[in-house]
Amino acid sequence: MAQAPSAETPPTAAAEMPPDAAAPPPPEDEKPALPELMRVKVHRLRHEAEDIRGIELVSESGAPLPAFKAGAHVDVEVILPGKVRARRSYSIASPPGENPFVYHLAVKWEEHSTGGSVFLHENVRLGYVIEITPPKNFFELRPDAEHSILIAGGVGIAPILAMAYELDAESMSFEIHYTGHTRERMAFRPQVEGFTGKSTMYVGRDPNKGGLNLRAIMSRPKPGTHVYACGPTSMIEEVHALGHEYKWPDGAVHSEVFKKPEPRPGDGPVEVVIKSSGQTIQVPKDMSILDAMLAAGVESDYDCKIGTCGTCSVQVLEGMPDHRDNVLLEAERKANRMCTCVSRSETPRLVLDL
Repeated sequence: MAQAPSAETPPTAAAEMPPDAAAPPPPEDEKPALPELMRVKVHRLRHEAEDIRGIELVSESGAPLPAFKAGAHVDVEVILPGKVRARRSYSIASPPGENPFVYHLAVKWEEHSTGGSVFLHENVRLGYVIEITPPKNFFELRPDAEHSILIAGGVGIAPILAMAYELDAESMSFEIHYTGHTRERMAFRPQVEGFTGKSTMYVGRDPNKGGLNLRAIMSRPKPGTHVYACGPTSMIEEVHALGHEYKWPDGAVHSEVFKKPEPRPGDGPVEVVIKSSGQTIQVPKDMSILDAMLAAGVESDYDCKIGTCGTCSVQVLEGMPDHRDNVLLEAERKANRMCTCVSRSETPRLVLDL
């Protein structure tokens, strides 16, 4: 059985917060925490891999943190250039239920990002107090799965590792396939290797060079088997495409990404009509249908805004959706439901049952 990381970490791998350490002064424009946010402080920093920083968070008050299940993430409030506040999502890599006082996150340095990862790499130090949401989970393990195939690319290993811990603790059948550009960029290698006989690690995704062979993995669907994938968008899209090609059962392939799908060259404006009011909304090609509706004062439920939770899904009464989410079942798509946060339209006009 694989073991979770020890509480004792060599000084070269992590730094502990001295008992009397004081957090650096907060940004000048710091505002009181919003009701839905929790104040936590950085208890430990780790070098997980090249460009990947491990951040362990504990409650500012010292109380246990809210419980979570494998696959959960928290939204972290970060300060972007210009002192703009924003939230970025990070999966919890900790073993669920083992230490209720700690959330272990993995943050990849993204030089060309909007600034969230840069802030967490360059500004956050031991004792720093930040604000996070309670855990959310749109990527849970299925309790009825007879076997689980866990696929991770890069920093996507974080929720996959938590899943492996949970499955291992419950003596459930599973296998892990983990790939990275180089071994030096693969976080949590020792922990993954600890699942002896259940984990396989690859460099790259070219099967001809010993890389991850998604086709080989996805070409053997079996009743009761579920697939969970987290990593680059291109990898997630390939997993879903292969799941469709090899006729995996509806709802057996699960994934999570923390960024919206990239716009496509043919994307254009869309006219959206709200059935209940008759209101017509012109959606520009560079804006989501959900954002356009919210800007126009239309009330619509939503949460993730990246096509993974399904909260914004709505019935389409007229028109043909162009589905780009990772959550709706095939039956729901055939019934003409769509996720307005990421999906577009194959037709110039959509009528929504709102």
